[in-house]
Amino acid sequence: MTGRIWIRWAAMHAIPGAFLAVQARRGDPLARFLLHGAAGAERYQVIEAIRQQGRLVRTPFLWVSADHELCREVLRDNRFGAVDTTTSGLPKPLTALIARADPGLPNPVEPPSMLMVDPPEHTRYRRLVAHSFTPRAIDRLGDRVTELTTRLLDTFDSDQQVDLLPAFAEQLPVAVIAEILGLPTDARPSLLDCGHRAAPLLDVGISWTTYRRAIEGLRNLDDYLRDHFDQVRHGESTDTPFSRLALDGTLTHRELAANAALLIGAGFETTVNLIGNGIVTLLDHPEQLARLHDDPGLWPNAIEEILRYDPPVQRMVRIARHDIEIAGHQIAANDTVMLLPAGANRDPRVFTDPDRFDITRPNAADHLAFGSGVHACIGAALARVEGVTALRALFSTFPALHLAIPPEKRELVTLNGYRRLQANLGAKEKAGARK
Repeated sequence: MTGRIWIRWAAMHAIPGAFLAVQARRGDPLARFLLHGAAGAERYQVIEAIRQQGRLVRTPFLWVSADHELCREVLRDNRFGAVDTTTSGLPKPLTALIARADPGLPNPVEPPSMLMVDPPEHTRYRRLVAHSFTPRAIDRLGDRVTELTTRLLDTFDSDQQVDLLPAFAEQLPVAVIAEILGLPTDARPSLLDCGHRAAPLLDVGISWTTYRRAIEGLRNLDDYLRDHFDQVRHGESTDTPFSRLALDGTLTHRELAANAALLIGAGFETTVNLIGNGIVTLLDHPEQLARLHDDPGLWPNAIEEILRYDPPVQRMVRIARHDIEIAGHQIAANDTVMLLPAGANRDPRVFTDPDRFDITRPNAADHLAFGSGVHACIGAALARVEGVTALRALFSTFPALHLAIPPEKRELVTLNGYRRLQANLGAKEKAGARK
């Protein structure tokens, strides 16, 4: 099994990574971005260098855009489809090797995850999963999010020093996703472990050690989900959409597990980054945080501005299904187009003074942090609820909160967030005094 996994890593990461390394040494900003990610302000400088080359830029291996209008157009254009990372852009000998070495695990970044398939398969999967994200379901989950947030904050004491990522930002979304999937409380540590291990799979050129750990995490998750769904079929279940799917046999185990893994990854990792990025951004802009203390009604728009200013997902990829002309360029069938939401969200043609963080920005919600079109994030409404609830409660409960040491960024490219937020909480506001 290890040999097969190594073959997939070599074909999907080692060889593309070596090519990117050559391009990066030649000064290609996209290769530098994909291989090293850059951090903080440097990341946005690299993205801006890509924007300066044009609205749509041809590189040796794909097209790339940081233009808001063009990114939105591609995301909504059905002539572009999801990219299967096991086949797209790779020579046929490599794709054949990858197919033969398939371990059959529920990988959220490979088919049959709905992130990586197009209609009609995507439509079928999304319709089945959508029951967990209807407006009525979000209302119910909103009450639960408030309850969970209050319970978490009640465990903290005044003047305590705490890493807000594992103690707070991670705990809320993993609890919500576990409940959506009908998993027990004791499953949360396993979900967290799998999420952390699998997150690098969205990047290109990751190391063998990182890839092997990710596959081990997926194998552990597959074993857990297989046991869980077997228990559901024997009557040990809660009434959730995923439990009903396990009972009626609509999906194969791999389809069910892959889309459960996708919800774990997207619903957990993205929301953790939203909360973590929000904490850092607001602490970096104390005048904006003061406005939120004075006017809590600004919180929903503040979340939109956080998503625009420092989005949790930094790149999205589509493939042309046909020969297409767009923005004055001829894109051939099977050409890959990489879209940079972090760049689109700072497009000066759409957002005035785009590098300025402004919680009152009138068009903040025009960001592309959740994508657009048929593949738009199915859990976007839930993520917004979690972001508003968590950040508002945290800063109203601990108004003197500040970071004890500089925040540490995660060494990832696609997923943008922090791995450590060590904070001094300061004095705890009495419950009756909270706004």
